[in-house]
Amino acid sequence: MVSDKIHPFWFCNDLATYKRLVTREVNIGGIPMGGKNPIRLQSMTTTDTMDTIATVEQTIRIYEAGGEYVRITAPSKKEAENLAEIKKELKRRGYNIPLIADIHFTPNAAEIAARIVEKVRVNPGNYADKKKFQLIEYTDAQYAEELARIREKFVPLVNICKEEGTAMRIGTNHGSLSDRIMSRYGDTPLGMVESALEFLRICEDESYHNIVLSMKASNPQVMVQAYRLLVNKMAEENMNYPLHLGVTEAGDGEDGRIKSAVGIGALLEDGLGDTVRVSLTEAPEAEIPVCKDLVKRYDNRSAHKPIKSVHHFPKNPFAYSKRKSYALNKIGGEQVPVVIADFSKERVTQHQQLQAVGYHYSESLDKWNIAEQAADFLWLNDQTLDFEIPGTLQIIVSGNYWLKNNETTYSSFPMFTLEEFTNSERTSEKLNFIQIGLNDLLKNDLAILKESKTITLIIESDNKHKMPEIRRALFHLEEQGIECPVIIALKYNTLSDEERMLYPSTDAGALFIDGYGDGLLIQSNSENRKLNNNVAFGILQASRTRISKTEYISCPSCGRTLFDLEETTAKIRARTNHLKGVKIGIMGCIVNGPGEMADADYGYVGSGVGKITLYKGQEVVKRAIPTEQAVDALIDLIREHGDWVELETE
Repeated sequence: MVSDKIHPFWFCNDLATYKRLVTREVNIGGIPMGGKNPIRLQSMTTTDTMDTIATVEQTIRIYEAGGEYVRITAPSKKEAENLAEIKKELKRRGYNIPLIADIHFTPNAAEIAARIVEKVRVNPGNYADKKKFQLIEYTDAQYAEELARIREKFVPLVNICKEEGTAMRIGTNHGSLSDRIMSRYGDTPLGMVESALEFLRICEDESYHNIVLSMKASNPQVMVQAYRLLVNKMAEENMNYPLHLGVTEAGDGEDGRIKSAVGIGALLEDGLGDTVRVSLTEAPEAEIPVCKDLVKRYDNRSAHKPIKSVHHFPKNPFAYSKRKSYALNKIGGEQVPVVIADFSKERVTQHQQLQAVGYHYSESLDKWNIAEQAADFLWLNDQTLDFEIPGTLQIIVSGNYWLKNNETTYSSFPMFTLEEFTNSERTSEKLNFIQIGLNDLLKNDLAILKESKTITLIIESDNKHKMPEIRRALFHLEEQGIECPVIIALKYNTLSDEERMLYPSTDAGALFIDGYGDGLLIQSNSENRKLNNNVAFGILQASRTRISKTEYISCPSCGRTLFDLEETTAKIRARTNHLKGVKIGIMGCIVNGPGEMADADYGYVGSGVGKITLYKGQEVVKRAIPTEQAVDALIDLIREHGDWVELETE
């Protein structure tokens, strides 16, 4: 195993067989994390920490929903001191809930909190640094001096944690890397990892090991790469600290759930992660059921159907690169992934049935209105349509139906099995879909997949561990030098609406994050095709492989928040959700300001009670705007920079 661990692409023991990575056990108020313990669930209060009763009652709601740890912000000494009153009131009510103090800029608050609560979270990007967005050229000697300065500020907290038995999370955030880290490593997963390791090495020097690590980002692709790289780097240094998983500022509703599942799920699939927090712009107790649904899939996952072992990626898993495929029709090559809508079990007889997948027909005008999230293909199985469809929409039918009805299916493309395609007397000269699984790929001669340049594979799996089985199939194609485009096909039976957002996001998101997949087909026994379509496009958006709508980088609220995040996010979304590809950061306070919304084009940040500061990228544009005028001011700012378009109405 040592030789595997030092492989440059290693981050888990087997990419095909599910097994939790065994990490060091860390005790947090009598509820241990890591080791062989269950994956723990947690959330964070949104109340004012100085409001003891409100914070206690929200903490209890999180606990009763299933949260095992509760985090509370402590931005200054007074909030840190009030954690003692919160603990006292919880105990008076009969609750012994492990509390975590969330610290950003104030070492003295962390030192106070460490004597009161079971765990403190520090952000290495701003615990001992003030971010000024300056690029500084450091010599090695100057950099060493900076590390010595950090050590001097950080060691007092480490010593208190040792004395009190307090755990610590060293929590790196992509958007708040220090100027020092940015200057040496850039805005990269490596920079995130080194930011944490600098603090972790100080802890190790002081023989303090009650530590949890996190690598959060609002971009799931960056987040996944950073966690993987962290595991790799820890293995090189003989470390195995537990991991706290989360996508920061995920947002609300479908978007927040899909984005969280893409990032968190990709890591859980490979056995990484010891505790989960889903950061939604909703009541914190609403986060816990989502955590439960994500985690429960892995309770019995190790009993899955065997897949041939894979110990490391055939390409760099710490940086994005797309699998090479040739372009065929609108699929593959450098084109964005396509979405296939499944109508294989429904007779399509009316225009209105296609509204669910983004096609709205006006009978009075006899024209189609095509949404930004409109499916590219319809999978109809054994049927054709008796009405005209837009030219942007294409049809897939079964191979047998296509052969029998060629005169009426001239605008359709056939879907065969590999055997059917190989033995068929006739195939499409333009595009043929072949439905196939890993076993058929492994046991058959695949020469025909190299010879024909008309094939797109639809790879599916009925394995409980379906993502790694599909990934193994894609690895096999690369090994064989086969470059035909690939559609990821995911089929589910009975799922709740929540599970139908989370499970495909986990299974497909992990693949698209790594550049595998030229399209997505989600099949389920539910008739809610609109949700399936939204989820498919949401997965591609979250994995940064196809941008089809406005993205909201919205923090989950906490005691520092200076306005109603849920209400404000809803207002901004209502005015801007037609702006394709524009990213808007909505941050409750300056802590989650220019740094945390590093990905955003525009920022709406609480800067005081009733006051908002607007950003273009990371630059302040307007300060101290009254809240009641701020949404209009944001719209004006978007207009000024040429990103505004008027909402089209029929």
